[in-house]
Amino acid sequence: MQNKTNTINKSNAFNMTAIALMAAVICILGPLSIPLPVSPVPISFTNLAIYFAVILLGWKRGTISYILYLLIGFVGVPVFSGFTGGPGKLVGPTGGYLIGFIFMAIIAGWFIEKYEGKTVMYFVGMVLGTIVTYVFGTLWLAYVAGMSLKAALIAGVVFYIPGDVVKMIIAAFVGGTIRNRLKKTNLI
Repeated sequence: MQNKTNTINKSNAFNMTAIALMAAVICILGPLSIPLPVSPVPISFTNLAIYFAVILLGWKRGTISYILYLLIGFVGVPVFSGFTGGPGKLVGPTGGYLIGFIFMAIIAGWFIEKYEGKTVMYFVGMVLGTIVTYVFGTLWLAYVAGMSLKAALIAGVVFYIPGDVVKMIIAAFVGGTIRNRLKKTNLI
């Protein structure tokens, strides 16, 4: 019984550490952004960090790490794009994207777990999850900024597709390689 308890405690400690570590990675990459003069939505590296989180941790722990990041930003720590934080960011023009990332993590992570080792399916999951994020973000941007759906789609999605595809490719290949190595060492 003692060995089982020790194993469970080590597993819980590992899970909490892995979640906290990936939340920290998101906190580091999240504020890094490139503002675009044509849109209130900056190019952000948050989604790249989330892709890595779900590839390395799976959908549950990866999503929890992102939600932890959201909570850190919500209380005012400047971890959101452009080194901002606070509840105003969640109700501002980019709030729909921040909420949509939760669903992106769940969807992409599910595909990664379901299709273990199949990089193409990792990419498919990230694409589908990103589409859901685009929907949430576009609808919220249109509402908050008083834009038409077409204008919000142009301002919040069209300019970002090429960069997001590049981020997905990087995450699928680099993250997939790291995931394979971690699996071989029984760390995940």
